[in-house]
Amino acid sequence: MARITTDLCVIGAGSGGLTLAAGAVQMGARVVLVEGGQMGGDCLNSGCVPSKALLAAAKAVQAMRDGAGFGVAPVEPQADFAAVQDHVARTIAAIAPQDSQARFEGLGVRVVRAWGRFLSPAELQAGEDVIVARRFVIATGSRPRIPDIPGLAAVEYLTNETIFALRQRPEHLVILGGGPVGIELAQAHRRLGAQVTVIARSRLLRRDDPEAVAVVQARLEAEGVTVLEGAAVDRVAGAVTVTLANGRAVTGSHLLLATGREPTLEPLNLTAAGVKAGATGVEVDASLRTSNRRIYAVGDVTSERQFTHVAAYQAGVVLRQVVLGLPSRARGDHLPWVTYTDPELAQIGLTEADAKARHGRALTVVRVACEDNDRAITEGRTEGFLKVMVVAGRPVGVTMVGHGAGEVIGLWALVLSQGLKMSAVANMVAPYPTIGELSKRAAGTYFSPKLFDSPMLKRVVRLVQAWVP
Repeated sequence: MARITTDLCVIGAGSGGLTLAAGAVQMGARVVLVEGGQMGGDCLNSGCVPSKALLAAAKAVQAMRDGAGFGVAPVEPQADFAAVQDHVARTIAAIAPQDSQARFEGLGVRVVRAWGRFLSPAELQAGEDVIVARRFVIATGSRPRIPDIPGLAAVEYLTNETIFALRQRPEHLVILGGGPVGIELAQAHRRLGAQVTVIARSRLLRRDDPEAVAVVQARLEAEGVTVLEGAAVDRVAGAVTVTLANGRAVTGSHLLLATGREPTLEPLNLTAAGVKAGATGVEVDASLRTSNRRIYAVGDVTSERQFTHVAAYQAGVVLRQVVLGLPSRARGDHLPWVTYTDPELAQIGLTEADAKARHGRALTVVRVACEDNDRAITEGRTEGFLKVMVVAGRPVGVTMVGHGAGEVIGLWALVLSQGLKMSAVANMVAPYPTIGELSKRAAGTYFSPKLFDSPMLKRVVRLVQAWVP
């Protein structure tokens, strides 16, 4: 049994762990990275990367159906589902070297491929090694939450960790859960030819703006996805028969569980480390420090917003503290998220409802429609809108649903993170024609009443025109 002494031990090689390990070692710290599963974590192997590759294939299939508006005869494509999954696998393989053990060892990180278990507040056992570190960071991510439904244990079901291994297209995919994972995979499989039914306990994408969600839902239903909202599941039986509380039964060929995620805490033995945790994850303060001051936590295991980019952001917060000794605190008001359906739905900061509840009459809501954007018109993608919530000249939240929403929200991420005013966006010169012009149009719409509806300004202009030669 080897005893390893290091400055920093990172537990988990997902987005947060890899970002932290790479940054720390390149700054000169000694780093040990512990991972018992796959390098790259959920995002690379069963989350962001494969799902977006599947969505891209499904988008190519759908384009063959939607050509009539461009003068192209629509056809019903013949999608080779196994070949689509090969595309997914190639995509993962192309990105995997960035997250590989070889790359990180090349950077100088000592990689231990074993599950970590704390022996004490300052010691972690991983395989045959015992690691003693000045600081530890828990970045073990999350796993699919399996709901307690009568009969489920006797039925074969899929999660995001297993669905990308399918080689044959599901005849009828029944999805439990109306969150981003369930909705993205619903649209992808429907476009690839499967019958799809989504069963949501509440409403679809319940964290997002209902007006924006309605645009996404309308597209899903137009493409043939059956959506059952407010549907409680009573039991599951047979091959795949889901019986709802109202007595309705839905029978399909495959069942996908997309009912949320839970933090991966086993086999960490957090009690021995003096780290407090519960069903929702590891307890951390604003600096992402746990109840053991030597140990931090980042990413899904903290039950924060479970997104790859959030874990990477939190890794930066911790990096400044454990490597540079600088104070740093995490914030959440500038963190965007995107659901990669077609059309996309993007959000940063407060939704309209939350902004009204917090700011009341001080709030101004600016809304511009995609149908008024020239690029959207040329692309035939005019559904959707951009909505900006503004208080005292500063945006406090932005919602966009429409073509390219995930790209457009990037500008607003900069605006909110830096506390910029609407005037900064109004003064921007946006290239024409782009979907991004929606942002400048929103800023112009915000200032229009002040410029064009002001009697005082009109009087000043008349005086200027009368007296200035």
